[in-house]
Amino acid sequence: MLLVTGAYHPEISAAAVQCRAVAAAIGARARVSVLTTAVNPALPALETIDGVVVRRVGVDVRSRASKALASVRLARRMLQAAGSYDVVHVHGVSQKNVPVALIARALGKPIVLSLHTSGQDEPEAVKRRGALSSWAMRSARIVLCVSPDLCARWDAANPSADRARLTPNGVDTNRFRPADAGERRALRRALGWPDDQAVVLFVGFFSRDKRPDLLFRAWRRIANAGGAVPKLAYVGAKGAGYYEIDASLEHEILGGAAAIGRSEDVFSIAPAHDVERYFRAADVYVMPSIREAHPLALLEAMACAVPCVATRIPGATDVLIEDGVNGRLFPADDEASLSEALRQVLADPAAAGAMATRARERVVARYDIRRTGDEWLAAYRAALA
Repeated sequence: MLLVTGAYHPEISAAAVQCRAVAAAIGARARVSVLTTAVNPALPALETIDGVVVRRVGVDVRSRASKALASVRLARRMLQAAGSYDVVHVHGVSQKNVPVALIARALGKPIVLSLHTSGQDEPEAVKRRGALSSWAMRSARIVLCVSPDLCARWDAANPSADRARLTPNGVDTNRFRPADAGERRALRRALGWPDDQAVVLFVGFFSRDKRPDLLFRAWRRIANAGGAVPKLAYVGAKGAGYYEIDASLEHEILGGAAAIGRSEDVFSIAPAHDVERYFRAADVYVMPSIREAHPLALLEAMACAVPCVATRIPGATDVLIEDGVNGRLFPADDEASLSEALRQVLADPAAAGAMATRARERVVARYDIRRTGDEWLAAYRAALA
């Protein structure tokens, strides 16, 4: 099968990480190749990663002309590789879907479509982009949704079509696993984190929807209240490249830390391929987003048995976390509630650890990457049948 994505390793996105993990999980049972766009012009057009052939088409997401040219190049690459795949698995909805659908139909290759992103991959949003985009979306023979909310939106918009299949994101629970006391101390030393000061972790793009600034303001309330102040570590892309990143957020946060004399307590860390090191070393993970479907970083943190605090997003985070049982949920954009939930988790490590253990158990039982791989393979067989 051919996985068509908006990014792939070494570029980082949730879909890219998920595609690579599933390709590894099913590699012994299927021949997988990848066709992807890439914002980094230094990446090669053809590369083999983990035994998977990866074909790249460069794109500048800020340029309409570049995106149009990338669509043409994607179509050409699909045609050139036509003999190497039987099924086309498209991840997300963007400008790439139209040329991919046209070429797949011309070649007689069935399409499996994965809906990953709340707001962007919903039928209502795609309809606003025009009839051709809607046609491309509906051309999929099988639709996989990472969250119940996306499934419900697909089924409501397409009542006469086959129902979408709920296929959540998965995590490699061997890679993302809890650290024992010795491993944790070694990781913190390697990362330059102190043993005697808690670390609150954020992982994700610096976009307005991800709300890294909300986390900073909630943390600042704790810092201004006196007593023990945790470190705050941000891991993820903060500069231009993807359209959703707002570079001003980093300046706003670092400037705010300097203004209260706490610059040394806020870390700004580049995107990392070994992100599990940060999860396994952290004391708390916070996901303050207002828009998510099935957040992969939250799953990774839960798999590492890190106490988690997340925005309550119906059909997304409340599917993963039961408040007070295996994590904490707070109302969207509620700075005071986030600050209080964070304070409580930090103040009672024993209770937080018990919640984190239950979070790990849920991920192992429901969201292991091998289960996701089985579901993708079942979709490919159904599409071919």
